[in-house]
Amino acid sequence: TEMDGFDTNTGVIVVAATNRPDILDPALLRPGRFDRRVILDRPDIVGRKAILKVHVNGKPLDNTVNLEVIAKQTAGFSGADLANLVNEAAILAARRSKITIQMQEIEESIDRVIAGPERKSLKISPKEKEIIAYHEAGHALVARMLPNIEPLRKITIIPRGMALGYTKTLTEDKYLPSRSQFKDELVMLLGGRVAEEVIFSEVTTGAQNDIKVATDLSRKMVTGYGMSSALGPRTFGNKQELVFLGREISEQRDYSEKIAQQIDTEVDGLIQEAY
Repeated sequence: TEMDGFDTNTGVIVVAATNRPDILDPALLRPGRFDRRVILDRPDIVGRKAILKVHVNGKPLDNTVNLEVIAKQTAGFSGADLANLVNEAAILAARRSKITIQMQEIEESIDRVIAGPERKSLKISPKEKEIIAYHEAGHALVARMLPNIEPLRKITIIPRGMALGYTKTLTEDKYLPSRSQFKDELVMLLGGRVAEEVIFSEVTTGAQNDIKVATDLSRKMVTGYGMSSALGPRTFGNKQELVFLGREISEQRDYSEKIAQQIDTEVDGLIQEAY
């Protein structure tokens, strides 16, 4: 059956789904073929609450559990993440011989979905625990002081997944993050490293991921979001990705060596200012 042409296929609607609309052949998307696009993004707070209602249906939920609060704490979660969250909470409640799933299990399951299960077998020396504690307190203190960072939700030094500890804020659905929000985020990311330096006059590898995230964010601000006053509102670099893996393989330089040096200076400036 042709999707377009002179023959009318009355009553036939062709529907298709993809995770990568950016790499489809334009011929597929022309009028008469797949000419209407419906975007299904990650659910917002209303969507998350509705999805949670579906997944808790039939499960023994304690009457203290508030789905609105859970929806607020799970910004960025997909439908599959939310299903996983409810299942993890049910398993935890069963292990603890509880007859209902309580907020405690749900809270812990959010952390499991974000960072992985607790690593109870990991033995950390008291000295390193102290460093981790000051590191996380650094993130938390800075987050508490900054106007554009959401309220703190949790600070922990219990190792989970690859993290030895972490500081989490309540994350709201954001569609238009601003330059000042990004700048505060950079400061919070580097707060752990600075705390180590202030307290121990020494730095460790604890901030490795923080530094990477901060570097990537500041580079995006300069090259992708036009947030550099020196370079102005334009983008730099045409990135090529591995189509089905979503990994970047190369960047086509559409700027001069002089601009490359300016980009480095601007990125460096943002990080030094945040530090």
